[in-house]
Amino acid sequence: MATEESEDHGHFLPAVRDWPRGYGEASWWPFVTAIGLLVVYTGASLYVIGRGTDLVSSSVGLGAFVAGWAVTILGMFGWIYQAFVVDFWDRGSHNGGASLRLGMLLFLGTDIATFGAGFAYYFFIRTGGWHTEYLPESGILTSVLVINTVLLVFSSFTIHWAEGHLQKGNHQRFVQGLLVTLLCGIVFIGGQIYEYYEFIVHEGFTLTSGVFASGFFGLTGIHGIHVSFGVLLLAILLVRGLRGHYDADRHVSVTTVSWYWHFVDAIWLFLVAVVYIGSVFGTEFSPF
Repeated sequence: MATEESEDHGHFLPAVRDWPRGYGEASWWPFVTAIGLLVVYTGASLYVIGRGTDLVSSSVGLGAFVAGWAVTILGMFGWIYQAFVVDFWDRGSHNGGASLRLGMLLFLGTDIATFGAGFAYYFFIRTGGWHTEYLPESGILTSVLVINTVLLVFSSFTIHWAEGHLQKGNHQRFVQGLLVTLLCGIVFIGGQIYEYYEFIVHEGFTLTSGVFASGFFGLTGIHGIHVSFGVLLLAILLVRGLRGHYDADRHVSVTTVSWYWHFVDAIWLFLVAVVYIGSVFGTEFSPF
């Protein structure tokens, strides 16, 4: 059971082994995550109902949807934090950080399944083909897309560069690389918000604008949430890096976050090729 002494390790969340007190090794973080997802789906349902009827305002559903994702991200972060990070901080490199690496690999495996389901839906509706009236009037291939893609690809190089310098013992270059990666992630999120704003407000291209719109906002929205979670992880790495918590022999959390960030980058490139470019080009080559 956790004690007052074992809790003071500079942790960022109340994610000690015994939380809440009196429940032994029980964890409430999976429960928090499940509640968040329940609110997400409830909010999405209320939004759809509000768009078609007067039973409830669509803004209520939208607010619940956003709040649900906030709770879900908090729950997932606390879950990973308690299961791997706290244990690693408290016990040190007793197994070389193998449990944290394995946990990230399993998490990425489930993420592949999540995105796979979204792309399966997109491919299913894509087989019927569509014309340009299904897309925003100004087009879907914008300068924001190009800038965001360049930023995310560049950020994969910067986090790899930062990790390499950490392993070489150059702590200053490591922090600089992390900072640049974090800024690229923040600008990417800002660019996606701006893109959504242009599509929804100025183009009238929304989640309910057709089957393509539902696939587009579904896939890009899930990816945006993953980038936001990655930015949160990068911010924590930067704070800990500034405090000197990492060195050439102790950098497992840096490695696992780097894996996650590269995964997010790879998914984005596939998403750009399939959803953005594939929605404009390739219809004439479809055998369906």
